[in-house]
Order: sequence, then structure tokens, then C-alpha cells
Amino acid sequence: MERTGELLSGKPARWWHPLEDGRIQCDLCPRDCKLHDGQRAACFVRANQGGQMILTTYGRSSGFCIDPIEKKPLNHFYPGSSILSFGTAGCNLACKFCQNWDISKSRDMDRLMDEASPDAIAKAAQKYGAQSVAFTYNDPVIFAEYAMDTADACHALGIKTVAVTAGYMHLAPARDFYAKMDAANIDLKAFTDEFYFKLCVGHLQPILDVIAMVHHETDCWVELTTLLIPGHNDSDAELKQLADWCFKELGPDVPLHFSAYHPDYKLDAPATPPETLQRARKIAMDAGLRYVFTGNVHDRGGDATYCPGCGKAVIERDWYEILNYALDDTGHCKHCGTAIAGRFGHFAKPFGARRIPVALHAA
Repeated sequence: MERTGELLSGKPARWWHPLEDGRIQCDLCPRDCKLHDGQRAACFVRANQGGQMILTTYGRSSGFCIDPIEKKPLNHFYPGSSILSFGTAGCNLACKFCQNWDISKSRDMDRLMDEASPDAIAKAAQKYGAQSVAFTYNDPVIFAEYAMDTADACHALGIKTVAVTAGYMHLAPARDFYAKMDAANIDLKAFTDEFYFKLCVGHLQPILDVIAMVHHETDCWVELTTLLIPGHNDSDAELKQLADWCFKELGPDVPLHFSAYHPDYKLDAPATPPETLQRARKIAMDAGLRYVFTGNVHDRGGDATYCPGCGKAVIERDWYEILNYALDDTGHCKHCGTAIAGRFGHFAKPFGARRIPVALHAA
């Protein structure tokens, strides 16, 4: 937590309370930051200004792009559709293996070049034909007020909203936040508290609680991602524990993505071999999970959706490209009629492996 001496500005924030010693406490996430006047929270973007909590990145973004929905990754949420993606700066975890560290660890507000209101974002998505808007790149938990207002603006235009998040949040604000989301990809980074404490400066249980709450108490479609880091979270025993928890607490139909790690930021670990992803996928499927995927590699077998009824591939992918699609508009297998878990609609030409930067002031 930092006392910068700078003149802070931003929008009034939610989820905080005053303390008897004159500080205020942020109640958004389990860090429970206690802040003096002029002090920023650990996430860097929430701060005490004059005894009030403010969000300093409301309306400010690190950039906008049109992406394929599969990049989030979401494989069972309107496959083939496009999504307008954006983030801000900062993060409430401190992962040594962060793959977006230049944004999430940014302390330079000048990086936030694009300014956009929630209405402007929704209208840009509509203009560019994006079916959804994603809050991503850095964790939207820390800019929840901005994301939730943007979700309201999107829903008013019939546009869906997606959170890509580590899920490190107290349950009360999480209920408010995920009530506004149509889908979420939540990182389940590992299945030991030691991993979360040593490599992320956080804890596992609050994330498990949020995942279970979102799945059972909201209409938000959930998919999970585990970035497999050799020697840290890829043992057979830990992977089985993770898969068993998913099956017991969430059922067989929540998609689970095992993604390949590449060396970045502060962690010195080798890149994930494809064989590790395939081994993890087999362990999870043997535990009863129906939709388990390998990511960040070319693996058509591990990237396909298979019908649990007839066993045939109903969505064949190569990374972000959809090669074959055999579901009807209601998400039923065209071979045997079995319903596939997810959110589906009319499938036309898939967006594919494109990335289109967007300047909102020109939208």
C-alpha cells in the first residue's frame, strides 16, 4: 500500500467502511486494505481521498480490441462470436507468473490512453458487431464499479458481458458483481493454499467460495482456467484434487481449461510441455468432468467439445479457429440430440483468430 502524496481523483467507490482510528477499510477483497488519507490500496487503483474510497481508474482503459470469444477462454459461450475486450491497470493479487504483468502491475496512469464512459463502450460494441464486452487484461474485480456500470449500459443494448478474473473477492460484493455478468472465466490457479500464498500473495479458499457461489447462486455461465506451471501445480495428486473438487462442488458440466505457461515476469520455470496438458486433461476427465480443454497449444483433440451422449466431436477447434460445428441453435448435438452445457445461439461465420484494435474516440 502506497502513500504517494499525489492529488488523487476518481469516482466514489463502494464496499468500504470507516475505522475508529480515522482510516478506512476496503471491503472488496480479502486483502481488507486499511488506508490513511491519500493512500492507495494494494491493487493501486482504489484509494482513500478525504476519508472516502474512490476508484481512480473509472472511465480509463489500457486499450480496446475485438477478439474471438475463444480467447477469453470461453468455449461454451456463443462459440465463434466476437467480443470487445478492455481492461484498466492494477491487480489485487501479486502473481510472480503474471502473463499480463505490464498492465496488471502498471503504476503509470499515463498508460491508460483511452477514456470511455460505459455508454461509449456499449455503443462501440454495437457498432463493431461484437456480441459481448469482456472485462479483462487486468482483473475487473478491482474496477468493479466501472465494469458493473458498463454491464448495465451493454444490457440496455442487448450486449452480453464477460468477466475474466482470478475471483479474489469477498462474497458480498461478488454477489453484486456477478449478478451483472453473463459469463465469467475464473482462474483456479492451483489447488493448494501454499501456491496462492507464495506465488500470488493470496489464499485459495476465498476463490473456491466465489466459484461455487457464482455457479449455484447466479445465472452467470462459468468456465475455469488453470495455468499449469511445471513443478508448481502440475502433480497428479494436485490435479486430481482440483478435478474432484470441481466434480463434487460444480458438477460435470463446468468447462475446465488447462493452459500452457510461458516464462514471464518474476518466476523462473520452464514452459509447460504439451504432454503435461494432455495428462491433466485425462486426469480431469477420468474424475468425471465432461468438458476439459488444453490451451495455448495446437491440440485439436484437446481443444474439441465432445458430446457426452454419442461421444462425437461437436465443436472442433484449432486454437481460436472453429473448424467444424455440429450443434443446433439451442445447443443440442446434431448427431444424437443430447444437450451440451453452455450458452448457444445461431452459428454463422466464426470470427476466427483475429485481433482488431479499436480506438473508442473514433468509434
